[in-house]
Amino acid sequence: MTSGVLAMAATAALMAGAAPPVSARPVPTTTRDAPVQDGTPEDASGAASARGASLRHPPVRESRPVHSYADAIRESVWVDTGLDGDRDGRADRVAVDIIRPREAARQGRKVPVIMDASPYYACCGRGNESQKKTYDAKGAPVRFPLYYDNYFVPRGYAFAAVDLAGTNRSDGCDDVGGRSDIRSAKAVVDWLNGRGRGYTTRTGTDRARATGWSTGDTGMIGKSWDGTIANGVAATGVEGLKTIVPIGAISSWYDYYFAKGAPLYDSGPDWLSQYVNSPEARTRCAHVQQRLVDGAPRTGDRTPLWDARDHVKDAHKVKASVFVVHGQQDLNVRAKHFGQWWDALAEHGVERKIWLSQTGHVDPFDFRRADWVRTLHRWFDHHLLGYDNGIDREPMADIERAPDQWSTDRVWPPRATAGTTLRPGTGAAPGVGTLGVTRARPGATETFRDDPALGELDWAAHIDAPTPAKAGFVTRPLTRDLRLSGSSTVTVTATPDTTSAHLSAVLVDLGPATIRDYGAAGEGITTLPERTCWGASTAGDSACYKETRAKTADVGFTVVSRGWADLGNWADEDRGRPLTPGKAHTITLDLAAADHVVPADHRLALVIGGTDRDLIDPPSTRPTLTLDLTRASARLPLVGGAPAFVRATSGPAHPTTSGSARPAAPSTAPLAGVTDPRPAPPIPGGSTR
Repeated sequence: MTSGVLAMAATAALMAGAAPPVSARPVPTTTRDAPVQDGTPEDASGAASARGASLRHPPVRESRPVHSYADAIRESVWVDTGLDGDRDGRADRVAVDIIRPREAARQGRKVPVIMDASPYYACCGRGNESQKKTYDAKGAPVRFPLYYDNYFVPRGYAFAAVDLAGTNRSDGCDDVGGRSDIRSAKAVVDWLNGRGRGYTTRTGTDRARATGWSTGDTGMIGKSWDGTIANGVAATGVEGLKTIVPIGAISSWYDYYFAKGAPLYDSGPDWLSQYVNSPEARTRCAHVQQRLVDGAPRTGDRTPLWDARDHVKDAHKVKASVFVVHGQQDLNVRAKHFGQWWDALAEHGVERKIWLSQTGHVDPFDFRRADWVRTLHRWFDHHLLGYDNGIDREPMADIERAPDQWSTDRVWPPRATAGTTLRPGTGAAPGVGTLGVTRARPGATETFRDDPALGELDWAAHIDAPTPAKAGFVTRPLTRDLRLSGSSTVTVTATPDTTSAHLSAVLVDLGPATIRDYGAAGEGITTLPERTCWGASTAGDSACYKETRAKTADVGFTVVSRGWADLGNWADEDRGRPLTPGKAHTITLDLAAADHVVPADHRLALVIGGTDRDLIDPPSTRPTLTLDLTRASARLPLVGGAPAFVRATSGPAHPTTSGSARPAAPSTAPLAGVTDPRPAPPIPGGSTR
């Protein structure tokens, strides 16, 4: 992974309506072998619970744990997808393991459904502890991974865990985000609403119907691939899907594997499909594997296969509300995914909410547990039970400013945010330039040579030195805080001396900070032996999970955002071509969405380089590139726009007026405590599940 994360709390002047940071969070009783207990902020009587109460949140109407988890109905249903992906002559059926309150069934009351559709229930497991589904000797479900069943079933919800086609107990073949993947879950939503066919066994003819117990109102949730399925199903506009909660989710599979032609991984979706497919699917799905190979060439060209896996273009179909959660330093499912999805949803007026953490690919249950469970509870109560609990009138965004320090925004990005054009200029030494609002003098250039052994950490650590592998452009020390909120772009005109070249653009906050160490094994968290319990347990399905704490590092700079491109895509962002040595080519790089405050006395830097080691693959040649600075610019979403930038880069030093405590100034060692492993595909492992 890479260097640093969001560092400091914002000042009142640039927060544009943001609430002050939350300094503490409620935590239930912690024990090494905890008895079953309920992590809800309030107990069934409405009194504040000593196990997890937050006095900051007054009592509101909410679902209560009045149903027996031990006596809940546990059953499996196989839903017809209408596809024959494995070519065995019959329609594929996907397995759905369901747990629902028995009391509601006895009383003839229908319940809403929380659904997690995943390829990981058998191959890899879910969550920080790699939980897999388990079954009894008759094949009935015993353990449902994660806490959703333990917590929500006693509160009057059903939980459905769907095996994607080709995985675990489902028929078909997994096609990595394609028609089979999305139909696996959409067919279940249809079945829950009485529009599909379900069966009591995988091959039998006895029908299973949900209309007797399901309201049809469904909320999908999941992290990584699971959240991606939620995005994709919502983008079909299916009736009955009321809300989705995508966590670290992909919005376009092309953008998972490539950035304007630059390869982000050295393997394609065929490898991922083979990894999650069940043993029997691996023997019968060779045709799907070949289709993935043929349709996803490693050239980085955008093909019809990728168009079919692009949910952003279908955002206009979304009827469900969307609660986005993403780590701003997620280098597995990179932050561009939430940014472009969010912007498309906003354009079409979709109701939405967002949490942005300093972590990498980590679930909020493992970085802000008590507040997360409380918020998710209220979100589902509102959207699936129809409770008017006020969550739709609360701030839209929660943003982690420093480890465990959060702020909120009424809307996100703040209304005062405006795209602001900054321009690089030459400085006193080669490769050490300036960044401001003034266009560079005519003829100004900078030159660097691609060095695949170096990356953004190396570039930022030597920002003030004339190193040959990058061009750096830096503001003067800021006189007041400057906040970026949203997605950025960087446009460059580069002349290569070879026929291929990859480019990287990186925004860096230069100054000391304490961050979550997202480059370490836990991607910003440390897992502890103590457990806390969130709902009811049985002998086969515990509601108790290991606690975590923030894993921090002291750094001398923070990488705020980054983006990449193959310069060969300069004329057509969907298709590359060989470059003409000695000819200038202009291309715009899309940088990941971010929300970051660059504090007063820090500097903001733009770094332009070639191969960003461990984050993109190198080109076939090792080019030297000359940048035309008069035709280079960065378009940044600044709160307060250009006037805010001018104020922050002129005048005498201005002490912060914010009442928010900033982390103590750490060592300026740029790489202290921060590791840089190669990010892996979205396969469950450690905190990356």
